[in-house]
Amino acid sequence: MFFFSSTQAHLCFAADTISSGIWYKQITVQTVVWVFNRDTPLTDPFSSELKLLENGNLVLFNSSKIAIWSTKTTSKAINSSEVVLWDDGNLVLRNRIRSPDVFWQSFDYPTHTWLPGGKIRYDNRTKTAQLLTSWKNENDPGTGLYSFELDPTGDQTVILRNRTQRFVMDVTGQITQTSWAEGTQNWIQFWSQPRQQCDVYAFCGAFGICNQNLPSCTCLDGFKPRTPKEWSIRDYSGGCVRNTSLQCGKDDFSPLQNVKLPANQPLAVPSASSADECKSACLNNCSCSAYAYSRGCSVWNGDLLSLQKAPDGDGSGIDLYLRLAASDIPRTGAKHKGTPTPAIVGAAAGIVALLGLVFLFVWRWQTRQSVGTSKTVEGILMAFTYRDLQNATKNFSEKLGRGGQGEKQFRSEVSTIGIIQHINLVRLHGFCSEGDKRLLVYDYMPNGSLDHHMFNQQASKMLNWKVRYQIALGTARGLTYLHEKCRDCIIHCDIKPENILLDADFCPKVADFGLAKLIGREFSRVLTTMRGTRGYLAPEWIWGAAITAKADVYSYGMMLFEIISGRRNLELSDDEKVKFFPTWAARKISEDEEVLTLLDYRLEGTVDVEELTRACRVACWCIQDDESDRPSMGQVVQILEGVMEVNPPPIPRALQVLMENEESIHFF
Repeated sequence: MFFFSSTQAHLCFAADTISSGIWYKQITVQTVVWVFNRDTPLTDPFSSELKLLENGNLVLFNSSKIAIWSTKTTSKAINSSEVVLWDDGNLVLRNRIRSPDVFWQSFDYPTHTWLPGGKIRYDNRTKTAQLLTSWKNENDPGTGLYSFELDPTGDQTVILRNRTQRFVMDVTGQITQTSWAEGTQNWIQFWSQPRQQCDVYAFCGAFGICNQNLPSCTCLDGFKPRTPKEWSIRDYSGGCVRNTSLQCGKDDFSPLQNVKLPANQPLAVPSASSADECKSACLNNCSCSAYAYSRGCSVWNGDLLSLQKAPDGDGSGIDLYLRLAASDIPRTGAKHKGTPTPAIVGAAAGIVALLGLVFLFVWRWQTRQSVGTSKTVEGILMAFTYRDLQNATKNFSEKLGRGGQGEKQFRSEVSTIGIIQHINLVRLHGFCSEGDKRLLVYDYMPNGSLDHHMFNQQASKMLNWKVRYQIALGTARGLTYLHEKCRDCIIHCDIKPENILLDADFCPKVADFGLAKLIGREFSRVLTTMRGTRGYLAPEWIWGAAITAKADVYSYGMMLFEIISGRRNLELSDDEKVKFFPTWAARKISEDEEVLTLLDYRLEGTVDVEELTRACRVACWCIQDDESDRPSMGQVVQILEGVMEVNPPPIPRALQVLMENEESIHFF
C-alpha cells in the first residue's frame, strides 16, 4: 500500500470494512471522505496493492492480483506519470514533467463526500452528472440508495472553499453540511436537506413509519422488519413484511390515527360517497393495501411508502385504514356462534347494570378527588370545568392564538408556572383538564405576542425603540428569575418572539412553559431530548450534549437580533438565496462598525445609540458556540441596565463558517 505525505489527509486501508480510501489525518474522529472500491471489497488488505503502471494507469489489485479498480487512463510516454495526494484530500494523477497536466483526479469522481475545492457539476455535453451517493449503511461504504446531483436544466457549479467543512450524502438520505469544531473534537452539522429525517423519501421502507420524536423507524402493527440485522444498524431501507399473508375476502382493516398519507399516488374512487363504501371498495380489490376517506375516497395498492406520524395538533394528519389479515386485527371480544338463552341474557343484563352503577360511583368519586387534589396540590391554582370556560369566553369567540400540547407538556406547564410569580412571567390562574380538553387560564394580554408586532408591516403595529428595549430588558429579567432566583433552576427551552406576551402597557411576560426543564441546584446541567424551535436552538442541542441555562441565553440572543432588526433572522432574498441576519450583524459588531445599519429601517434612526450598541454586543455574546463564552441572564440584565461594560464580541465560529461560504454555497 502506498502512503503519501500530507498535512491533512492520508491514503490507506480501512481494515474494518476492508475498503481503501482517503480520510483526514489530523482530525481525531476517523472520517472517510473518498473510497476506491465501494462495491468490490478486499479480502486481504495486506496483500492488496495500489499500483501505478508504466502506461499511466493507477490500478488497485486484490490479493489474487486481480484489478478491482483503476483510473482507466493511459499515457503515450512510459513512466511519465505520478500520483500526488494534496492537502485538500484530492488524489491527482498527473504528468511528472509538466505538473499542470492532470490526467485524472478524485475530485472529478466524488463518492459520498464533497470536499472544499471540489466541484459538483452537470456536463451538458456528455449529459452526465457528478453524484454524491450515500453509503449502504454506517458500516458499509457500498453504493447506497440516496444520491445528490445538480438540476440537469441548470449549469451551476457549486464550490466549497473552507477546508474544515464538507458536504456529505448521508446514509440517512439527507445531504448535510458539517464543520469540524476543534474545541469539541466533533463534526457539527448546521445545514441539512431535507431538514427533517422523516421527510426523506421512503426512509423507513415499505410499511415502516417514521416519527420525528423517535430515534428510529418502526413497523406498522401486523408487520415486522424484513431484515432485522440491517434494522439493528439503522438501515431501514428493506422495510417491513406482514406477519400473516392476506386472504383477500377474509381481511379486515386497522386504523392508523393522525398520519401523513403515503407518498405512493393514491387511486380516487369517486363512486364511494361514504367511509363504508370506501372500505368496501378497498376490501373488494385484493391489491388494495389501505384506504382513507377525507373529502372523498382514496385507496392505495401495493407497498405503502413514506408513512409519517403527524405532529399532534398541527392538523396535517388524517386517519388511514391499513389492510391486515383478520387474525392480526386486535379484537375487543370474541365472536360466539349460537343463540344465547334468556337466562344468559338476563344475567348479562344484570351484570352490565351493576357494573354501570359501580362505574358511575367510581367516576363521580374520582372527579371530586381530582378537583380537590388540583386545588390542594397546585395551591392558588383554580381547577375550572370546560363548560365554565366555554361560557366565560362566549364559546371561545375571540381567539388570540392557540398551541398544541400533549398531556406531558400540559402537566409540565401547570407544575412549573404554578409555583412561580414574577412581573415578567405570565401569571397562571388556573387550568382545565377534561379528557383531551386541556386549557390554561392566564391573565389577559391585550397586545398579544411579540412576533405580532415585530414582523407586522402595518405602521400602527410597529414598536418604537424605547418599547423594544424595555421588552428586551424585561424578558431578560424574567429569565434571570427562572435561572437564578427560583428554588430550582428552570430552563425554558423555547424562547422566541411567539412566547413573549405583552400586556396593556407592553410589559413583556415570558409564556409557554410546556417544554421547560427543572434542574436541582445540586446539578449544573441536564441531559434531555431535543426541544425548542429551529432557528433559536443552541448548538449543544444539535450535538446531543447535556444542556444548561445557557441554552436559553442563546435563544434570547437570537430573539434580541430580531428585536433590533424588526425581521426574522432567516429570510429568502428576492433571488431566492438564504439570508441569515446574525452573520452580517456579527461581522459588523465584532469589527466595531456602525451599528445603526443593523437597526429596523422603519425606525428611521430614532434610537439611543448607546442602548443599541449594548443590545447588539450582548446579542452577539449570547450566541457564541461555546456556552462558557455566553453571559448569564443576570449579566445580560446588568449590561442592558448600563451597570456592566461589554466589549466587542468575537464572531461565533458557526457564523464565521457561513460567512466564508455565503457566496459559494447554494441551498437547494
